[in-house]
Amino acid sequence: MASIAQEPRVAADTDSFYFRSAVVMAIVVVAGFSMQLGMGRSTFAARPLVHVHGLIFMGWVAIFVTQSWFASRGPAALHRKLGQLAAFWTLLMVVFGFWLTADVIQRGTTPFFFQPQHFLIANPANIFCFAILILAALRLRRRSDWHKRLQLCAMAAILGPAFGRLLPMPLLTPYAWDIAGLCGLIVPLIGALRDRRRDGRIHPAWWWGVLAIIAPIPIAQLIAFSPLGDSIYAWVTAGHPGATVPGLAFAPPPPM
Repeated sequence: MASIAQEPRVAADTDSFYFRSAVVMAIVVVAGFSMQLGMGRSTFAARPLVHVHGLIFMGWVAIFVTQSWFASRGPAALHRKLGQLAAFWTLLMVVFGFWLTADVIQRGTTPFFFQPQHFLIANPANIFCFAILILAALRLRRRSDWHKRLQLCAMAAILGPAFGRLLPMPLLTPYAWDIAGLCGLIVPLIGALRDRRRDGRIHPAWWWGVLAIIAPIPIAQLIAFSPLGDSIYAWVTAGHPGATVPGLAFAPPPPM
């Protein structure tokens, strides 16, 4: 009887961990972008595409936290219905993530601590790995142990832009993009250590999540610094101001 009575407490504790993790990640995102706004590095006067992109990605944060709440507190029916919206929302994120990346490259406005050609490949690779994790989580939605871990890893995979707004990125050149993205590993590593301490083993979903967070780094390196990367950059920038920007050079920092 004692072991049976303990099971609901363990399950509730596990779900609470995922909800608390979702809230912490949401705070990181809000803090990162709020700091940019407060320091005058971003503005509401940005072009419409930037605003739509921001609304879609912030919308995902709201969906993710709400989903985590429903998973831990219920009702389960709302969790499932919101999951259908999350699947559609993921598609929007992929489309607008790719679109804004290409737009930045075409305008020649890549942040000076990134190489434009590398950014053009790395950002979509990161979003693509995020989408794969979401797709896998949805396919395994009946296996809650896999589902919730993969969902958490998917959110961790796109924390790079938020961490990038909190870290001293110019000081991290030429590894600024890699370091910001790897900061997302904090979440699955904590989850893996928690599993190890509680269950005596690390759930394999964490390893897949870690792989998806790390994978964009070598993928971007292999493609961006190759003839294929040169061709992609030339194709995307053709006829735009970005065509005059060297793809693999770091732009000078803006005047103080």
